[in-house]
Amino acid sequence: MTQKRVLSGVQPTGNLHVGNYFGSIRNWVTIQDTYENFFCVVDLHAITVPHEPARLAEHTRNTAALYFACGIDPQRSTVFVQSHVPAHSELAWLLNCVTPLNWLERMIQFKEKALKQGEQVGVGLLDYPVLMAADILLYQADLVPVGEDQKQHLELTRDIVVRMNDQFGSPEQPVFRMPEPLVRAEGARVMSLADGSKKMSKSDPAELSRLELLDRPDEIQKKIKRCKTDAGRELVFDDPERPECHNLMTLYQLFTGQTKEAVQAECANLRGWGDFKTRLTDAAIAHLEPIQAKYRAVTDEPGYLEEQLRRGREQAEASAGATLSRCRDALGFLRP
Repeated sequence: MTQKRVLSGVQPTGNLHVGNYFGSIRNWVTIQDTYENFFCVVDLHAITVPHEPARLAEHTRNTAALYFACGIDPQRSTVFVQSHVPAHSELAWLLNCVTPLNWLERMIQFKEKALKQGEQVGVGLLDYPVLMAADILLYQADLVPVGEDQKQHLELTRDIVVRMNDQFGSPEQPVFRMPEPLVRAEGARVMSLADGSKKMSKSDPAELSRLELLDRPDEIQKKIKRCKTDAGRELVFDDPERPECHNLMTLYQLFTGQTKEAVQAECANLRGWGDFKTRLTDAAIAHLEPIQAKYRAVTDEPGYLEEQLRRGREQAEASAGATLSRCRDALGFLRP
């Protein structure tokens, strides 16, 4: 039986943190034998907001290296850089020409980010969901891992599929396959160390708000020591009035691999945050050390990363090229 295909990616807008890892990348590792996987570093998306050109290539390289360091196997998954496959940009343009403007104007993320950028907001931010649709549809993905903040974008992709297939395809020969959401496992949502009600984010100007995958042990210790807590002494999960407590308990659960019940029992006799923060620090360092060691191995071996990304690009291009040709034919373009 043919495996279903999965497409996902992370933006290289900064250093990856534990929220990226527990929310996305670790889940990718667990599905490598279940699906046919395409994992890309979505650098074209990274420039939809102001970015540092001098660091984009560095962040792209580091993100790809961390994919492998976290357990993505290039023999079982296709890993590539989005901009290395020009078909992403071309298909995005083709889809632009059949996507109604009002579909994009209702996107919640655009409204939120546009408010922050004001008059400097670029067309790319508005068009971000069409590029995301192109990413998914190029590989005829069956499943797309999504969190709450991406559900609306996947729905737009599905709307585009319906429109393209109705106008330019047929039931016997649809242009695109209809993708379905692959809902993330419960408990993978990691919140800011500075505000337990907000997601941990690479774009947060406060570096103490996140634990990055490559943080040194002394940096991890400092961030956890200074992270926001509350006045409560009992350590519990799921209290809506204590988001920081729930977040730190969840982090400890994720780092140790225990159940919520086991963590709750372990922490039942603790009073105050001092001992717990020491335990959380030790657990974080122990969990991240093998990832950091593998990252050093990947980046220290001359040519290894470049070779894997070249192989991934060639594999991605084979699939993307076939889809792009099908779309061009459906739209009536003259073949070269």
